[in-house]
This record gives sequence, structure tokens and C-alpha cells, in this order.
Amino acid sequence: MRKFDLLLTVAFLFVATAVFAQSPGDLPPNAQPGKCYAKCLIADEWDTVTEQIQTRAASSRVEIAAAEFETQTEQVLKAAESSRVIAVPAEYGTVTEQVMVKGESSRLIAVPAEYETVTEQVMVKPESKRLIAVPAEYETVTEQVMVKPETSRLIAVPAEYETVTEQVLVKPESKRIIAIPAENETVTERVMVKAESKRLIPVPAQYETVTERVMSRAESSRLITIPAEYETVTERVLARAESKRLTTVPAQYETQTEQVLVKEASERVIAVPAEYGTEEETYLVSEASTRIERVPAQYTTETETIEVTPASTKWVKRKADKNCLSQNPDDCLVWCLVEVPATFKTVTKQVRSGCASGYTDNGDDCVRTVEVPAQYGTRTKRVVKTPASTRTETIPAEYRTVTKTVMVTPPSTQEEVIPAEYKNITKTVVKNPASTRTETIPAEYRNITKTVLKAPATTREEVIPAEYRNITKTVVKTPATTREEIIPAVYNTVTKTVVKTPATTRTETIPAEYNTVTKTVVKTPPSTREEIIPAVYNTVTKTVVKTPPSTRTESIPAEYQTLTKTVVKSPATSRTESIPAEYETITKKVVKSAATTNSVSIPAEYATITKNVLRKKGGFTEWREVLCDRQVTSYTISQIQNALISRGYSLPKYGADNDFGSETKEALKKFQRDNGLPIGNLDFETLKALGVQY
Repeated sequence: MRKFDLLLTVAFLFVATAVFAQSPGDLPPNAQPGKCYAKCLIADEWDTVTEQIQTRAASSRVEIAAAEFETQTEQVLKAAESSRVIAVPAEYGTVTEQVMVKGESSRLIAVPAEYETVTEQVMVKPESKRLIAVPAEYETVTEQVMVKPETSRLIAVPAEYETVTEQVLVKPESKRIIAIPAENETVTERVMVKAESKRLIPVPAQYETVTERVMSRAESSRLITIPAEYETVTERVLARAESKRLTTVPAQYETQTEQVLVKEASERVIAVPAEYGTEEETYLVSEASTRIERVPAQYTTETETIEVTPASTKWVKRKADKNCLSQNPDDCLVWCLVEVPATFKTVTKQVRSGCASGYTDNGDDCVRTVEVPAQYGTRTKRVVKTPASTRTETIPAEYRTVTKTVMVTPPSTQEEVIPAEYKNITKTVVKNPASTRTETIPAEYRNITKTVLKAPATTREEVIPAEYRNITKTVVKTPATTREEIIPAVYNTVTKTVVKTPATTRTETIPAEYNTVTKTVVKTPPSTREEIIPAVYNTVTKTVVKTPPSTRTESIPAEYQTLTKTVVKSPATSRTESIPAEYETITKKVVKSAATTNSVSIPAEYATITKNVLRKKGGFTEWREVLCDRQVTSYTISQIQNALISRGYSLPKYGADNDFGSETKEALKKFQRDNGLPIGNLDFETLKALGVQY
């Protein structure tokens, strides 16, 4: 049983580290012999941070103090003091008369100038030319490049020989003198049987390998277009021509006052009753003031998503092989790195959006000052229109003042010059015309290795010595005397080889060797094509005078006023009685203190957000010392199980059975997670936290 437990423990440790097997160089640092180590799953370390989020900004509220009014009482004249005449009225007759109040005149009516709008094309950029570079055209030609020049090889043509039979004088013709025979002697002479010749030995040509730069692309040139340079100039263009405006100088009039008799002089004996009229008078009831209106500020509700816990990863065990046959289910699980999505919290905030039109932003309120107009009341009062006259008193003639207008200066015109209107037009002019500059494109070369003739083939002349053989012949030692008898010469037939055709050489041409080289040559040299850039015009609309201003004279007819005058037909008599003035009391409101505002601060509103911040990233990152297989005993497992149970990590199914099974492992991992310990191994830090002796 103990052996089976040990195997399970080893398998558990193997699964915890197998996924993260590293290269042989990934070993625990400072490892000590006899101790066991494993890469443990270190849980992520998080800090809980509480943060205040402003949901509504600080503001202020406006409290309005309305204007204060007070009531004032005032005595107002309702009817003026007058007199009443009790009389026998005079009898009058009414006469109507036309009085000229304004003489006939004329006025000059200014006929304004008529303008027409003229559209004119103003050149803002003159026509120019642009040189468009037409690049050179190249064609690919295939050229045979001689890599080995044509040479000749001397082939030795051996000399041809033929055998000829030649009569060789063995004994020259002589004379024999009878009687005195000649004395002869035998001499040996070397006779050439084969003439000396020459043999040409071919000396082969000598070659050497040289590297030659072969032009693969001929030197050419390309035209680089230098664009024209433009400068912007500002030109004043007449937008509206200078014109004249005739300003009418109206006629100057003066008012003359003339007294017109409307009632003849008479006598009143008793009285002429006064004439009364009624007038309406406006009086102030309430003074003008202001009223402050307050409406709450407008807020919009906005939601903001705040990251409470950032995205992270965690290690979980998952089944890897569905065909796993192990009895221990943990043997069929592997550690997998799973992404844990970030956690967000939505916070609702009130954001100030401003005030309605016409209102002013004032703290947390929107206010506006409304003008309260003054209030007036209307009252009717009686006034004396014509005072009463007395009896026995001369009533002077009544005149009416007629105001009439008399022309002092006739109307005229004044010419006012309307200056021309200009506007600035920016146009582009050619500063430097477009041109081209020729840029040489150097030829391209390629290194070609070829064999060239260092020394031509020659021949070396080798002398073939002549061949001789010894011939014995008799020559005259002492010529015969006395009688001379001709002894014919004696010849021997000698066969010898003579050169029929001397040795020569035959020159055999060795054709040159060529390599096919493809190179680019200029088919058409670069040039430029001149393109006309049309001038740019701006349409300028200007106003020109179509018809100059003038005036026309319009007659103003004279104005007359109909005056009705009373003529005494029969004088009146009267007696005068005083009528006292009448008053009434009017109540009106006056502003005692104007409306004011008072600002009250409203503190900002905050919401408390709790979010997790990753302090240290975990994972299979650290080597820890763990219990070796020999140290995982039943006693040790029993200590671990009892320590877990005592700390609230129950083992309901098997309890403390001295078996390090799946229930114990899950309880151990939960204890490690809760206490921030390395997960999945029996490391010494975990054993110390459990109080296990090992």
C-alpha cells in the first residue's frame, strides 16, 4: 500500500511539472545533493485598491432675493383752477380763409447711378510650360563577345622525297695520250646521296587567360526635369471702378411765424364763458425693476466602465488524453494556462451639459435677469382751453400764429467721388522656367574571362643534315702527254633521295570562341516633352457704372391751411366766477432694493470603487524544495491530512486514511490558494504552514 501511495505522489509531482519541462539547462539554482526540487504553480498576488470616482462635479446653487418695493402716495392735479363766466354770449359769425403755410417749391430727387456687375477673368497664374522627362528607351541586344580570339595552328607538312637516279661522274672525261699514258690515282670522295633539308617542327601557340570588362549596358544619360519655379505675387485688381455719387443737398427752409387774425377785436361786457378741454396724463404707478429667474442646470447621465480586475491568466487542470487508463484520475490531467477576462464595473455619473439659451451659468443653477417694465396709469384732467372774458372789457382781436416754411436756399446736388475698390489677388508667376539637367548613367560592365593568344603558333626549323657516302674514283694525277686520246668519262649510276617538296607548314584556323552576352543599349536617348500648363484665371466680379448718378426736379406744391376765424356779430356780456382746482391722490410703487442673488456651494458627489491590482504575476516560474519520494511516508501523509482537517479543510469521503488521494490533493491545493502558497506540490513552505514535521 505504501509503495502504491509513493507512486501516486510521484505521478502527481510529474504532472505538475511535465507541462513545463525545460531544456536541460533549466535547473534549480543552488541545488544541493540529496534534496528534491520542483517548479511550483505560484498564485498571482493581488492588491485590493479602493478608489473614489467623481459621479457629479462640485457646483453651487443660486438663491434669489426678490426686489423690495414700497408704496408712496402723491397728490396730483386733476382739474386746473379756472373761472366760470356767466354771461350773455356774443354772437359771432364764422369766416373761412385759406392761408398759405408753405410756398410752392421744388426738390431735387437724386437718381442714383446704375451699376452693372461685370465678370472679368483675371490671370492669377500665367501660361507656362512644363518639361516632362521622356526617359531613354533601352533595348536588350545579344552580342557575341569573343572570349578567345581566332588563332591559327601550324600543322607540320613533312617534306616529300623522291628517289632519283643520277649519273655520278666516277671518272671524268680525259684525254689519253698515247705513248705517255697518264698516271692515275684512286681517291675516295664523299658524294651527297641526300641533300641537306630542313624539317619544320610546329611550336604550338601559347595562350593566357585574361579577365576583360565587357560592357553589358552602354553608358547613357537621363534627363532630370527641373520643374519651373513659381513665386506668388499679390496684385491689386480693380473690383469696382471709381464713380461719382450725386448727393442731394435739400433746399434750406426757414420757418416764419405770421399772425393771422382769427377773431376780431370786440368788447365783452359781462363774460365770454371759458372753454374747457380734457387731457389724458400718464403717471408712474410702479417703477421699472428687474426680476432674476433661476432654473436648475441641465445634466446628462453618462456611464463609465471602470476595470475592477485586470485580465489575467490562471493554471487549471484539464483532461488531456481521453484514452488514459490510469486508475488515478489525476494522472490523466495536465495543467493548462487559461485566460481570466478582466472584470468591469459600470459607474453612472452626472455631467453638466450647460444652460439653455438666454441663461447664464451660475454655479449649479442657470439664471437670467428679466427686466420688469415700469407700470403707468392714465388719468383724465380738465384744462382751460379758452379763458372766460369779462364784461365791459375790450376783447382784443384774436390772432393765430401760423407757422409757414419759406425756402431760403433752393435744392442742389453735391458730387461725391466714390473711390475705386480694389482687391488683392494672389497669383503665381513663373520665376524660373522649367528646364532639364542631363545626368549621365554610367555604363555597366561585367567581367568576362577569355583566353587570348599570348604567342602565335610558329615553327622551329630543324636542319636535317645531308647524307653522304664514300665513292672511290680515279682522278688524273699526271695528264697524258704526247698523244691525246679522249677517254670518255665514266659514270656510276647512284640512286639518291632528293627533296621533291621541302617541308612546310599548313596553317589551320582555330575559330574564335564567343560567349553570348546580353546587354542593354540605348535605343532612344532621353529627351523631354514640353507640356503646356494653361494659365490659371480667377473670375473677378466687379461693379461698373452703367449710368452715372443724376437728379430730377420734382415740384412741391404750396401748402395751405384752412383757418376758420370768428367775427363778432354781436358783442357779448359776461360775469366771471372762479372754479377752484381739483386734486386726486395717486398711489405708486417704487423700488426700495433691487433683486439680488446668493450663491450656495454644493459639494461634489463620489462613488467608491474597489478594484484588484495585480501585484505579482504567478505561474510555473519558481523552483521550490519539495519532499523527495522517500520522505513521503504514511506518517507524513497522515500529518498533512490531520492538519488540513484541523484548519477547516475537511476530507468527508475518506478522511485521514494515510492515502495521498485526489480528495487530499484538492484540499491541499485549496489550502495553498487560500494562504498564497505554491500550488500542487509538497513544498517545505506548505508543510511549515500546516505544522507538519518532516
